[in-house]
Amino acid sequence: MGLFVNTNTASLNARRHLNGSTRGLERQFERLSSGMRINSARDDAAGMAIATRFTSQIRGLNQAVRNTNDGISMAQTVEGALDETGAILQRMRELSIQAASDTNTLSDREAIQLEVTNLIEEINRIAQTTRFNDQKVLNGEFAGSKFHIGYKSNDTISVKTMDARANILGRQARYDGGTMNAEAFDNGDLVLNSTTIRGTVASDDTVSTSLAAGSAIAKAAAINDMSIYTGVSATVGKTEFVADLNPLSAVTLDSTNYMIINGAVISGFRVEDDDANNALIDTVNSFSNETGVIARLDQNLQLTLEAEDGRNIELTVNGLATNLGFAAGNQVQAGTVTLQSEEAIFMSQTDAGVEKLGLGADPAGGDTLLGTNSDFAVDTIDVTTREGANISIEILDVAIAQVSDIRSDLGAVQNRLQSTVNNLSTTQENVSAARSRIQDADFATETAAMARNQILQNAGISILAQANQAPNNVLQLLG
Repeated sequence: MGLFVNTNTASLNARRHLNGSTRGLERQFERLSSGMRINSARDDAAGMAIATRFTSQIRGLNQAVRNTNDGISMAQTVEGALDETGAILQRMRELSIQAASDTNTLSDREAIQLEVTNLIEEINRIAQTTRFNDQKVLNGEFAGSKFHIGYKSNDTISVKTMDARANILGRQARYDGGTMNAEAFDNGDLVLNSTTIRGTVASDDTVSTSLAAGSAIAKAAAINDMSIYTGVSATVGKTEFVADLNPLSAVTLDSTNYMIINGAVISGFRVEDDDANNALIDTVNSFSNETGVIARLDQNLQLTLEAEDGRNIELTVNGLATNLGFAAGNQVQAGTVTLQSEEAIFMSQTDAGVEKLGLGADPAGGDTLLGTNSDFAVDTIDVTTREGANISIEILDVAIAQVSDIRSDLGAVQNRLQSTVNNLSTTQENVSAARSRIQDADFATETAAMARNQILQNAGISILAQANQAPNNVLQLLG
């Protein structure tokens, strides 16, 4: 090995290694002091990009959790206010039932009306003053609002609220259908709010003994199957079959002269004029558990058959049983269907659908728009007459159902949002763990590397000092 003065190769080599160990030690100091393996893009360019995306997701998830919890709080606020509104409506219904009895004088009913009026004012006060984050949530202004519950754009849900003012509660679009024929719906016979109502099948009605697919029960079932899309619900009215001939006259019912009502044979006894001995009424009603039909005489002493549940009444009349007021032969009478909606109903029907639904007011098919009726709202309630009190009960039944439906929706939304919070929290936890594995420093690894670099640095300093003294050996040769 030669001795040189101008170039100290050993010193340069020692300095290079010392610089390397110093840089490594600085990197360990940075990682250990920050707790992060990646402090700049030079540490791991790909890892930095992945960790940045994870950070965006984590922060979005954290905010989504806060948003969702706000949604739960809002739903709880609205549900609490509607709880009191519902209690007021129940009290008003109780008062309406009280006022419907003629044991009350006019002054009694006026006193009841005074309380009803005050309760209406309280309903309006609750609707106008219930707020969340200074936003009114029960006067219709909050309708259509959405909650952002995810970390990406448009990750929202809608929470159904309502306008709970007294001039809105109880309103409905309503159509009371007339007596329908017992023909089944075909697909397209009826379209409600741009949604086609399916055809009816016998399994829709398990109680009618004949033409079950064409009963009011079956048609209401088909309409209600699409309620989630149309907003229209159907209720079944009772079936009435009224004798259309002369008042009933005496006849002996036997194996030749008889009636069959929903499969039950009415025979084997004598009926007096106008059923003076009640033999006919009592016999028909004795089969009511089997047939679902009861009999009565109306004010004109004509026989009326009724099925309270809306099932079809199949009637066969043979021989002199026509003395009871019904024509000979076999007939099937269907019930009625009432359509209801909180919003307007746009109804389109074929010519056949008119008869099948009992839309007898319009002899031809076409389009019909049924709007909500402000005459049937809570603020119109007047219990100062028996008739008014009875109408009030009907209005309040609708209003109570409206409030109950919204409260049910809010309860379901709260449970859904809580599940959303749980899912978001779990996702946030897993994504944070994934980011940690990429970005965070492993202290065991880094402290081991720091110890190694400290040793190398100390050794490098010592060797560099010795290498720097090597040129001095030339002086010994120069003597």
